[in-house]
Amino acid sequence: MDLTALAVLFLNGMAGTSSLFMVACGLSLIFGVSRIVNFAHGSLYMLGLYFAYSLTTQVLPANAGGFWLALLLAAVLIGVLGAIIEVLILRRVYQAPELFQLLATFALVLILSDLALWVWGPEDLLGPQAPGLSGSVAIFGRQFPTYNLLLIIIGPLVLLLLWLLLNRTRWGTLIRAATQDRQMLEALGVNQSWLFTGVFALGAFLAGLGGALQLPTEPASLTLDLLTIGDAFAVVVIGGMGSISGAFVAAFIIAQVKALCIGLGTVPIFGVDIAFPQLTLVVEFLIMAIVLIFKPWGLFGARTGTPRNTGAPEAPYAAAGPRLKITAVCLVAALICVPLASDTFPYLPILIQDMLIAVLFAASLHFIMGAGGMHSFGHAAYYGVGAYAAALLLQRYALPMSLAIVLAPFAAAVAALIYGWFCVRLSGIYLAMLTLAFAQITWSVAYQWNDVTGGSNGLIGIWPSAWLEDPVHFYYFVLAVVLLGILALRALLFSPLGYALRASRDSAQRSDAIGINSKRIQWIAFVIAGFFAGLAGALFVFSKGSISPEELYVSKSIDGLVMVLLGGIQSITGPLTGAAFYVVLHDYITGVTEYWKGLFGLIILVLVLLFPQGLGGLGRQIGQRFSGTRRTRPTAIAGRQS
Repeated sequence: MDLTALAVLFLNGMAGTSSLFMVACGLSLIFGVSRIVNFAHGSLYMLGLYFAYSLTTQVLPANAGGFWLALLLAAVLIGVLGAIIEVLILRRVYQAPELFQLLATFALVLILSDLALWVWGPEDLLGPQAPGLSGSVAIFGRQFPTYNLLLIIIGPLVLLLLWLLLNRTRWGTLIRAATQDRQMLEALGVNQSWLFTGVFALGAFLAGLGGALQLPTEPASLTLDLLTIGDAFAVVVIGGMGSISGAFVAAFIIAQVKALCIGLGTVPIFGVDIAFPQLTLVVEFLIMAIVLIFKPWGLFGARTGTPRNTGAPEAPYAAAGPRLKITAVCLVAALICVPLASDTFPYLPILIQDMLIAVLFAASLHFIMGAGGMHSFGHAAYYGVGAYAAALLLQRYALPMSLAIVLAPFAAAVAALIYGWFCVRLSGIYLAMLTLAFAQITWSVAYQWNDVTGGSNGLIGIWPSAWLEDPVHFYYFVLAVVLLGILALRALLFSPLGYALRASRDSAQRSDAIGINSKRIQWIAFVIAGFFAGLAGALFVFSKGSISPEELYVSKSIDGLVMVLLGGIQSITGPLTGAAFYVVLHDYITGVTEYWKGLFGLIILVLVLLFPQGLGGLGRQIGQRFSGTRRTRPTAIAGRQS
């Protein structure tokens, strides 16, 4: 590759920087002021592209003025939509724990995705070329798109305008003050609610503008929401949470590395052909992992401040009372009797089996989130490693199923051992982002390693041994393994390890002062959680007979988060309830309507708004009211008798 080719690749990277910077910059602004990790930010980018398509093709005239007005109007409409979302939804969950705010924005992802499906349909939509900029120019003897030259200019221009806004206006001063000390800002009489609304609208506008500007180069697609939010998270974390200049530098680095990978093509290295274009699927996460290992707060970031509202503190786990034990025994008895109803409800054992596997997966995630306070966005990595390990041990090494299920969780535990060593050195959103990076790297390996994992097709023909071929036998096997796994996790929570883990969660400094090695305890817990997630993955692969890379993708990790948060992170039974509710609701809704994601997201959003402590918290409130009523009756009766 000569210097002229490198120069063109550099220009391509500069063009890719603009839109990536704008969407990430909006996300960074929102987080810096409100401390909300907005999962719906990628959806706003996607809608900006769809709005621009409709405005340019159906509403405004097909000339230069109409085209540029359409792009600007699309961004403005997304900004208005962002303000509406903040006022009607997010403002109602500011008092909830941070993770429930995340759950609310994830519900918005589902709703906005199906809204786009309903309005624009499932097909990708490619918009018109920019009038007067549809051709190319010769640069160093190579043709370069004219429109990309405009994108190269727009990125630094937006950065300059944002710098002027934040440093030369009173509103910008308030934004910078809010990122440093919101309590002091409120004490000075500043209306924080409207400040938050304005910042959220500005962030949404930037996301919409980034999407609209991609209209001539990228088709509007329903998959852009999750793809974009992953890239945006990577940019924000690499640059440093809340740093605008950091977001630009990070976007520049990622765009340049991606452009270089595409330009390199397939290169033989030590006799092995390395397909560099395939690295574009995961290069941003590789960079994020490297940066976080050596710069825990990003290139230009600092330790995040105290969240605006953290909600109720983590509740200590209480031993099960007689009522809960009786309920548990009755529930296990009902699960044992499920196959007896298979003649009347043939699908019921399959549904309950899926629910049991999801329960074990959610319980493993809850072990590090609830007791350890370590929020993971990449727990599907260990679930997928366990599933692939079981499948490969059975297919490639011809081991019996029983031995494959025994060994597969240890493979997941080894992955958690390696990843956890890096992850436990971080905390908060940075820890969550590093877990996401490692999970996406693992997904990329499974997706591209065709000779071992089957690539995008996955592995098929993974069936139980002869003694478990009967669906009833396999159901009871899954039930037994899941019950033993949950009991083991519960025992660990009430063991010295569990108490030390909770102590490290509540106060790492005090724990270290009394001799508890907090990082080592968290590392051990990370490995244990990975082990049980891998066990759930091994059960899954034998229940379905196949495994594909989708089981390691970020959406699977989000499923686990939703299960834990729906049930409630502050109780042991929370993830069990949340996983069961999630699987049953998901299975029912998918059969009711084509727009099941939107309906599912709406139900999750309602639950978050009404019960911010989860279903487990709702159950505790009902139990406390019931117990309080039972206690007050004798006093009232005694009063009447006297």
